[in-house]
Amino acid sequence: MQFPARLSDRTQSGAARFQTTHWSMVLKAGLGAEEALLRLCRNYWVPLYAYTRRRGHGVHEAEDLTQSFFAHVLENHGLATVAPSKGRFRSFLLVSLKHFLDNEWNKERALKRGGGRVTISWDELPPREREAIEPSQELSPERLFDREWALTLLDRVMKQLQKECVAARKGELFEQLKGYLTGDGGEKSYQQIAKDLNMTEGAVKVSAHRLRRRFGELLRDQIERTVADPSEIDAELRELFAALN
Repeated sequence: MQFPARLSDRTQSGAARFQTTHWSMVLKAGLGAEEALLRLCRNYWVPLYAYTRRRGHGVHEAEDLTQSFFAHVLENHGLATVAPSKGRFRSFLLVSLKHFLDNEWNKERALKRGGGRVTISWDELPPREREAIEPSQELSPERLFDREWALTLLDRVMKQLQKECVAARKGELFEQLKGYLTGDGGEKSYQQIAKDLNMTEGAVKVSAHRLRRRFGELLRDQIERTVADPSEIDAELRELFAALN
């Protein structure tokens, strides 16, 4: 199984693939589902890395730990103790990562080095090493994980919608309206967009409405892939937007 080696590689590959694997399928398949599990995991590279960094690990160590975590899940049959009642995929991932960082990795490193290891605190890291994941406000590792999960998910959905629009020869329309899809508003007014695209303002508003609706459909579809039961989708959506506040 190949993993993206560094941050730039795994960010690009994770955003490029819109996976079809469902968490419910992984749970039903049990120990025969490691490949499917890792396909899901790849989309969580950024949140897992951000969590590990926030725990106090340096840039390269956090990358290595994230890589090692995926290998650990595969090599140690990470689904052996998972049941459908465990619920959401991100909850499973975060609990598994915590266990890995607190136990397996530390034990192995202690044995190799003949004792414990010193962990560099987040506050002691040079600013240049904190990269772009340091939040503007203080967040716990768990809150940072949720925030990066939400941003990664929205980015992936946005890229899928863009791909659909380009395929339908509406790429320019998407670029003009994408700022309206998440409620932030665009840089241009509907009137200005209509003028730029030689459309009526009414047609632009209808197009924006359709894009927002499709964005919502893709978002629900993506979240459905990470819950054990479709009844959990609405709650997961609420948590997604709460993580961005």
